[in-house]
Amino acid sequence: MRLFLQEQRPLIIVYIAQLLVVSLIYRLDGFRNFTVTLYAGIISLLLLLGYLIFRYIANRSFYKRLEQPLPGESLTGESSAESSHTPLAEALHQLLRTQFRQYTTDLHNYKHKIEGHLQFINQWAHQMKTPISVIHLILQDDDDPRFAAIGDELDRLKKGLDLVLYTARLDTFEHDFYVENLPLERIVRGVTSEQKRLFIRRRIYPSIRMESRLTVATDEKWLSFVLTQLLTNAVRYTLEEQGRLYFDGYAREGKVVLEIRDEGIGIPPSDLPRVFDPYFTGENGRRFRESTGMGLFLVKQICDKLGHAFEIESKLDEGTTVRLIFEGTGSHNSH
Repeated sequence: MRLFLQEQRPLIIVYIAQLLVVSLIYRLDGFRNFTVTLYAGIISLLLLLGYLIFRYIANRSFYKRLEQPLPGESLTGESSAESSHTPLAEALHQLLRTQFRQYTTDLHNYKHKIEGHLQFINQWAHQMKTPISVIHLILQDDDDPRFAAIGDELDRLKKGLDLVLYTARLDTFEHDFYVENLPLERIVRGVTSEQKRLFIRRRIYPSIRMESRLTVATDEKWLSFVLTQLLTNAVRYTLEEQGRLYFDGYAREGKVVLEIRDEGIGIPPSDLPRVFDPYFTGENGRRFRESTGMGLFLVKQICDKLGHAFEIESKLDEGTTVRLIFEGTGSHNSH
């Protein structure tokens, strides 16, 4: 009703103004019968009121749909045209249908392009891993120091490809994960073993301390990627050699906690609230050119999708501590 009155307000104002002007003209011409003038005015207003009532009834559902759109209704406006067959309602209905068809077509084309792009990225990343693995095998047969440096650069290249690959897979995460109960210590030791070249190059020793029989419900592939990112960050920002990287696993209040603590440079307090923002590198990122600003962003996204809580604490020049908190505790039997 409010929208209808707002639309008809100019008509009502012009109609009343016209009625007053006509009455004034007749009065200036010498017509002095006020009763007849009043009677004509009432009849005219009743005709206006009848017209407005007819218009409102004819377009009531149309105005109601515009003023209070109902959730879950079709964007094509099917309900607004069911009982409103006026030219304005029909024209708007056809416009909505045309725009909606165009919108769905553009959305489908855009989705198709994105899927094709992601498929290309996945294939490209997998194809690049094969020559990297071959080069690693070739370098293992020679003790030349130059080959050791090439191996280090290959490790960096492999981590970059993994970053690209997992970033591309994040949008289709629901189709690419499998949750099972896994021993936490085995996952941690597997990740640290894969990164032994990094530890040797930086002369940093991983210290693993786990309570016995801790199991977590998670996806091993995604969790291993998360731990690799956290481990790489910790080593990158540890400047002193002979440092340690601590992995502590324990049960707390019915949950399993994996705590990773380094002895690095720490994160400035001003940067700490933004470390999960994509492409944010902060002060440390400007000092260390290797930073992409995507590591912790992906870690937080993956933890949220897996249902694992994530905490981070840091003190400048003292180090950083991150905690992965898994729901529930369990035990596994050693064989």
